[in-house]
Amino acid sequence: MNSAHDINNLDLNLLVVFDALLRERSVTRAGQTLGITQSAMSHSLARLRAFFDDALFIKSYRGVTPTAKAEALAADIHAIIDAVRNRVLSQAQFDAAQARRTFSLCVTDMGELVFIPPLLSRLKEVAPHCSLHTLQVPPQQMEATLASGEADLVLGSVMNAPEGLYQQELFTHPFVTIASVKNPELGDTLSLEQFCRMPHVAITLSSRSRRAYDSVVEDAGIKRNIAFTTPHFLFVPLLLDHHPEFLATVPQSLGSVFARHNLVKVFEPPIALPKFSLRQYWHPRFHQDRAIMWLRGLVKETFLELPESMR
Repeated sequence: MNSAHDINNLDLNLLVVFDALLRERSVTRAGQTLGITQSAMSHSLARLRAFFDDALFIKSYRGVTPTAKAEALAADIHAIIDAVRNRVLSQAQFDAAQARRTFSLCVTDMGELVFIPPLLSRLKEVAPHCSLHTLQVPPQQMEATLASGEADLVLGSVMNAPEGLYQQELFTHPFVTIASVKNPELGDTLSLEQFCRMPHVAITLSSRSRRAYDSVVEDAGIKRNIAFTTPHFLFVPLLLDHHPEFLATVPQSLGSVFARHNLVKVFEPPIALPKFSLRQYWHPRFHQDRAIMWLRGLVKETFLELPESMR
């Protein structure tokens, strides 16, 4: 800044835009996160460039790349945003009916299919000007994603969640075993012999994880014939349709959705399996943030209202 009075020309919202661009490295994604148009984002970026007398963000094949000056400003601007959010705005009440904000949630593709629709319905009722944005990150990036504010909450069953995060149990859900409706061998029941003999699809927690989401089967002492592994829950019914001889063990909530579309038959596993706890996680930096506090309450309330078959 050239002189002290230049601060009068700096809108605090421009620093929010700067922070979003630094996190998203894309004008479009940053605008979506903030809930503003690409045109408004471009106008704000132009004002930032004029104020700091620097390009700040250069177009690249992946979006935008920060300049050296933007990198140098990043820590201070992040500290300003953090202070305003957690020391100033956190003291004010969050007016959901009037708020205009995009909330970001880390969820799996299963979470998007099963849990986002009812949450969107509740959001439309009580916060009509707010929206949801979902993203998926590897478990090892979960804490950093929450700490940066890129995600407000993580929803899911996270094994070995990072220490220091706050968490709240939403409900516990049992496992079910699913098979294609085309499977000629299975009637209304699934025996232990069939379960052990027939080939299985196993879901991993990430593309690089070797531990299956349903590894409780092996923990129970059962050796499955695993023919295929995938990190994508939603690919399972399509695979079962093409290979009707396959089985898969998935959360009951997901099995219920597939069954409603007449894609699969749902069976109680022929062995006793523990229930999984589905939780919401958030970072201590945002524990007192009134908007995030409200969001956590909405998530908890929405999940409590889900029918038993969805839990």
